[in-house]
Amino acid sequence: MIAKETPLCDFGRAAVDFRLRGVDGREWSLADCRDERATLVMFICNHCPYVKASIDRIVAVCNALAPLGMQAVAIMPNDVENYPDDSYENMQRFAQAHNFPFPYLYDKTQKTARAYGAVCTPDFFGYNTKLELQYRGRLDESRTSRPRPGAKRELFDAMRQIIETGQGPKEQMASIGCSVKWR
Repeated sequence: MIAKETPLCDFGRAAVDFRLRGVDGREWSLADCRDERATLVMFICNHCPYVKASIDRIVAVCNALAPLGMQAVAIMPNDVENYPDDSYENMQRFAQAHNFPFPYLYDKTQKTARAYGAVCTPDFFGYNTKLELQYRGRLDESRTSRPRPGAKRELFDAMRQIIETGQGPKEQMASIGCSVKWR
């Protein structure tokens, strides 16, 4: 496992369109995944200890923010030949086991991950209504363990601020996770 940190937020950078197959068998585009106030694009996988430790909190954040005007999408960019735990079939099982309320898409060519500049799993990209990047930070202060009681919910707070104001917080802490497994 090689841990990587995300770069600083490039405020205003436009979201990149995509057309990727979801675990539901459907082809999804960015337009299918966006909401009127905020859109969260996440790069995750099935095998990463950082994702495994946080996936239930990620799902909870998405469930809590959906009624306020946020839609989320998760994209799996890893090389499945060398990392078979991330196979499409295992993606389907992972999404079902964790009751994903968002599409889980397979970036087979890795073009979408490269276009976004994804570096690790999890990697969060929070966009406003104009699909301008406003957040590129972490879920919370935890790594591969549960956060301490009372820990700040950074992703939740940032996306709520984007929903309410169209702008993300100026202070953001980088996400950390397993490096994207490039071919």
